[in-house]
Amino acid sequence: MFFVVVVFFFQSLLLVSSGLFGGQFFVAAQQLPQSEVDALNQIVKTMGAANNWSFDGSACGFKVTPVSDAESEPTSDIACNTVNNTPHITSIDLAYNYLNGSIPVEWSSMKLKFISVFGNRLSGNIPSHLGNITSLTYLDLEANQFSGTVPAQLGNLVHLETLRLSSNSLTGNLPMELSELKNLTDFRINDNNFNGSIPDIFQSWKVLERLELQGSGLEGPIPSSIYGLENLKQLKISDINGTNQAFPEIQNLTALIRIILRNCSISGEIPPYIWGIINLRNLDLSFNNLTGELSNVSIAGSLKFIFLSGNSLSGNIPESILRKGTNVDLSYNNFNWPSSEQPACREARSGVLPCQNNFKCDRYRHSFHINCGGQNVKVNGRTFEGEKDIGGGAATSHLNHDANWGFSSTGDFADDDDEQNTHYIADSDSSLISELYTSARIAPLSLTYFGYCLENGNYLVTLHFAEILFTNDTTFRSLGRRIFDIYVQEKLVERDFNIEAEASGVLKPISKPYNVTVANNSLVIRFNWAGKGTTATPKRGVYGPLVSAISVEDPNFKPGMKNIASIVVGVVAGFCVLVLVLGILYWKYYVRTKSGKQTDLKGLDLQTNSFTLKQIKAATNNFDSLNKIGEGGFGPVFKGLLSDGTIIAVKQLSSKSKQGNREFLNEIGMISCLQHPNLVKLHGCCIEGDQLLLVYEYMENNSLARALFGKGYMAPEYALWGYLTYKADVYSFGVVALEIFSGINNMSFVPDDNCACLLDWACHLQQIGKLMELVDPKLKSEFKEEEAERMIKVSLLCTNGSPSLRPTMSEVVGMLAGTTNLPDAIPDAGSYSQDLRFKAIRDQRQLMQNQSLVGDQAIHPTLAGSSTSGQDLYDVNAESYLRYKATREDGYGQIKSKSSVSDLQLSTSIPLRTGSSTSGHDLYSNNLSSK
Repeated sequence: MFFVVVVFFFQSLLLVSSGLFGGQFFVAAQQLPQSEVDALNQIVKTMGAANNWSFDGSACGFKVTPVSDAESEPTSDIACNTVNNTPHITSIDLAYNYLNGSIPVEWSSMKLKFISVFGNRLSGNIPSHLGNITSLTYLDLEANQFSGTVPAQLGNLVHLETLRLSSNSLTGNLPMELSELKNLTDFRINDNNFNGSIPDIFQSWKVLERLELQGSGLEGPIPSSIYGLENLKQLKISDINGTNQAFPEIQNLTALIRIILRNCSISGEIPPYIWGIINLRNLDLSFNNLTGELSNVSIAGSLKFIFLSGNSLSGNIPESILRKGTNVDLSYNNFNWPSSEQPACREARSGVLPCQNNFKCDRYRHSFHINCGGQNVKVNGRTFEGEKDIGGGAATSHLNHDANWGFSSTGDFADDDDEQNTHYIADSDSSLISELYTSARIAPLSLTYFGYCLENGNYLVTLHFAEILFTNDTTFRSLGRRIFDIYVQEKLVERDFNIEAEASGVLKPISKPYNVTVANNSLVIRFNWAGKGTTATPKRGVYGPLVSAISVEDPNFKPGMKNIASIVVGVVAGFCVLVLVLGILYWKYYVRTKSGKQTDLKGLDLQTNSFTLKQIKAATNNFDSLNKIGEGGFGPVFKGLLSDGTIIAVKQLSSKSKQGNREFLNEIGMISCLQHPNLVKLHGCCIEGDQLLLVYEYMENNSLARALFGKGYMAPEYALWGYLTYKADVYSFGVVALEIFSGINNMSFVPDDNCACLLDWACHLQQIGKLMELVDPKLKSEFKEEEAERMIKVSLLCTNGSPSLRPTMSEVVGMLAGTTNLPDAIPDAGSYSQDLRFKAIRDQRQLMQNQSLVGDQAIHPTLAGSSTSGQDLYDVNAESYLRYKATREDGYGQIKSKSSVSDLQLSTSIPLRTGSSTSGHDLYSNNLSSK
């Protein structure tokens, strides 16, 4: 390993080394003037060199080259020029060391032509006295820690040909005095913190060959003075903010070899002359606002790289641009979708899906895990799938069809003299980090990972990093800075992300979690280099985003059950289906009692199909008991097969039920229009003779009712009085949420004689301040108490006895997600103590126990089993009901049908509710399940 260059100079002119490097020393015929020897020693002292750095009059001709590293960077040397038999130092090259401190004033006393301190740790302001060294032709201060503004005195260096200030922390703007540097051929100010617009200082730089302003901090527009630099060979400008500008008029810059105008807010079409620049090798116009088509494009034979991603280009992709040997990226544009057989498919993929405009997912996933740049590795029971065998390239994409994820990589590492682009995977043999972090994928410009065919919902995305290309020692190899941006779902989540800084060192793993919403079954994670960070430390071409692994998981998903979003939808839909069932029954009753004749669905505004009884009998083999798959309070459910091969579930409803009316049925018929991937589909109905049948999509996973234990989700205003409110489904959700975090069935849980059900117990615990006792003990300590308490309180809000005091479902989602504050006070549990819901249940159970004690063998349905009629509830507690009703002045916001039996006014007698209440099993029919 090459450590800091430490040179001992002795009077005997011998070079002593510790074996870390070898060198050559050329003895000058004459001694350096003592003033220059003193200046040289003061320079290395000021720059923080070790105490054993010492020079004497024989320093001229010194050159040292590392011998332990075949890929070493340029040597360090001191060169002299002899004038009148007296040598004078003219060149000091201290690049790739570990020097710190500041630039010494002694340099200004020397007639230097060449100064390079590239790749050190020098800091402070760039001293203005450098402007006194008017003999300078080369000044390289790149990759240090200089700050402050660029001194205007540098404009005095009229002989200067190269000025490199990249990768520092310089601020302010460039002084206009730099326009006097008429001999400049190379000017680089990448990776700084400048501000303001790009100054118009280039008019007189007629011999300029290389201009670089990538990630400099300067803003657009690009000044027109650049358009006249006819000797320019490399034009690199990127990541400048500002308003849109037209494509720069660079048609006279015919010597260009590289054009990088990336993320410069350029709009309009690509001018045709671009494709005719004879010597052009690299064209990068990505992430602009370019429009138009690539018609009649005939590219020059030398063009090797074309990057046009992230624009608004459209039309067909000409085959001429896809010439063999040219690396092309046209992704994320508006090109016509090519077929998978066309060669343009890979280059033009404009989204995360495979190159098929009719692509359909055969299944949806809830997670994927990727070991970026590595092989398969198992971590904590999860297999991170490797992609090391894919390699890389300037425009590479890959799809893992088995796991529904892929990646694309874009860009060419600059100045590495390698157009084969083979080093897109980084490896480390360090034993200090786990296998997941010993390899990583890197990219010079943009690296995108994407997942497709994902279930919509909320996901946890965890990105894993470890810096493995820099060292943890006191050499220049530890001085690299890797900086890039991270986008998740096209949202910037990390700007100027630095792995080493975040992890507090190299070879130290770090994970970054992000909560993400998937709304269109796809997820995109993009790592983007925005011109920041060093590009040549420890060697040229080491920069750009680096990622070790990616983990994407739906935190609410467990094998065998749906996530909470699906449960919410299922609960709401279950209640809607119940309403549909009750409506059809009521309409059936209305038709039979009012008109005395049968009718079918003709003329009704139902968005459902009508089946004949003959079709249903044929499908179910005349309701064969072998096809029976379940039964609820409303009747049995049969599995059936239609003539077209469609498997169905048929619910045979009791013909004795007489609820609803025609208007009510027309209204709830709209429910049949409801379509959602998590909801079972209602195919249609059959009303014929005394048969009332509902035909559903058949689902193999049985009923949601079984998954939610059955029984006890119906809102009290409907169960007791037949009032259907807008907040009935909110109540149902509250009960379900209560069961989820407690692991207990609402109706089967009776902790003592004073509590009728789980909800009653929850209200009691709220009153005594022990809500956390509701949490399922199986969770142990593996939950956040704050989140659990929030969910419990939301459940109690949802199950409020008064519908008007319940939140809306949108408010519920906001409270659970933490984006909406919970009310300061949850309704006092004391208001529940005489709630008719609980008192009626307790009285009913007490009545059954009393009858059992006296030997009464009559069958009394229980709330935990078959359905209980509304009359049962009313008869046992009529007096309590009257008292309860009299004290409720806030109302229920009920929805009443004009001819509903529920419109009967309350009098001294209790109104008997027509029909019977339903069990939880009915509420979620045997075939209503989450997909």
